[in-house]
Amino acid sequence: MKYESHIAKSTNNAANIYKVLSNLKNIERVQHLLPKDKVQEIEICEDCVRLKIDGLGQKIGIVIADKKENDVVKYAVEDSPIPVTMWIQMKPMALDDTRLKLTVDADIPFMFRMMLEKKLQTGLDQAADMLAQFPFDEWEKGAAV
Repeated sequence: MKYESHIAKSTNNAANIYKVLSNLKNIERVQHLLPKDKVQEIEICEDCVRLKIDGLGQKIGIVIADKKENDVVKYAVEDSPIPVTMWIQMKPMALDDTRLKLTVDADIPFMFRMMLEKKLQTGLDQAADMLAQFPFDEWEKGAAV
């Protein structure tokens, strides 16, 4: 099933958003924000992040499956009990106006869909709003987050 966020407005340049989102090595700069009691054994490279999440019992990978400059970055989750892909679309409207939309395609078993759909939709909308507020332009200049 596909789930889409609402469209969020960012005051960041699409090129800077793309540069940050298309290089997973950037996670190293915010790795300290990940809950240490929930995320262990994290390995980060430019196109892949592998981590062990408490309660999941196995390492999963998040890889960049596809990307198109200043347009979209698509991620896939590997070794997950549920197949998941997610992509972030960017639509530049002006130099300092980029619209963002998140889409998740997850093969959620039917009996769990009803319980998770509303929470997943709320989470996607919140994630879109958080991404829209992220200081991508400052990040590219090397400012700390």
